[in-house]
Amino acid sequence: MEAKRFPYQLVKTDTPPIWMRPLIPVLILLITFLITAGLILSTRANPFQAYYYFLISPLSSQVSFLEVLVKSTPLMLTGVAVTFAFATGYYNIGAEGQLYAGAIAAAWLGIVLAGVPAAIAIPLMIIGGFLAGMAWALIPALLKVRLAVDEVVTTLLMNSIMAYIVSAILNGPWRDPTSGWPQSPEIAENTMFFKLIPRSRLHFGFIVALVGIAVLWFILTQTSFGLKMRAVGLGKPAAQFAGINVGRTTLIAALISGGIAGIAGVSEVAGIQFHLIGDLSAGYGYTGVIIATLGSLNAIGVFVASLFFGLIDTGAQTVSRAMGVPVYLGEVTQAVMLLVALGMYLLQRYRIVRRA
Repeated sequence: MEAKRFPYQLVKTDTPPIWMRPLIPVLILLITFLITAGLILSTRANPFQAYYYFLISPLSSQVSFLEVLVKSTPLMLTGVAVTFAFATGYYNIGAEGQLYAGAIAAAWLGIVLAGVPAAIAIPLMIIGGFLAGMAWALIPALLKVRLAVDEVVTTLLMNSIMAYIVSAILNGPWRDPTSGWPQSPEIAENTMFFKLIPRSRLHFGFIVALVGIAVLWFILTQTSFGLKMRAVGLGKPAAQFAGINVGRTTLIAALISGGIAGIAGVSEVAGIQFHLIGDLSAGYGYTGVIIATLGSLNAIGVFVASLFFGLIDTGAQTVSRAMGVPVYLGEVTQAVMLLVALGMYLLQRYRIVRRA
């Protein structure tokens, strides 16, 4: 007896329905908060009270508000990076590895440029991080453009490769000879990002992130290349028919995406840690995927979504102290939102059809 087949199947589409784009951020937030509310209830806490400490309490003092901006800085850069790629229909999930590529470059240049005036050293570090992130993004981009290899798989694999490279460097030539800790030597003082507000952790990287937001807005809305990017993202066959070089546009967008993610690594090394460590990123590259999705692939949306996640990250510590909820709830919320966001994008790339 022949087994009965499921009557529906997933079919890949090159042109996702436009009506889904504004609906996706709403669905991501709704599904995530429903899931996390269940987790909060399992700890016998009030979800509404927990969300108050998550989203409102961190804004009640200058110290915690500035910390929200600090937490938002790398997220803005990775959100911008992922948006550049996603707007072109190139699903770069490799911003995490590209961030670490930029961080390695920053840690090396921070030592090499000792004694060079800060006005020269800091721009050179930013450029170096951009080039390093771009170089790390090159392989999966070429595989996509030349051989049509799925970029979701290759960029994820590149993240794992980068994790092993960082581990090898920190447990090898850059291991601290005095303490034995797996961390690179501290960068020179002249290469450290200056603080925007005294006695706070808010640094020059926040200004760099705002510039990134402005550049994203300008390119996507005011340039012919941005128009080509959006045309390719909406539908490759139609863009090709209109005379747009789809492969070239995708490759350039993917490289810019990797470069901006690399700058996020520079920001963390030069503004917060002052050396390379294995835990430099708290999954900022992956969170950039959620931010780009929640931001509906536009600059203002990315800015707001980045602040929202900075708020969640800061608020997780507040809710833990106030209600006894595990401090990891913030990370769990971000992880759930990432999985939901990836699921939404999967559904955007496929449609459900009835079997013939």
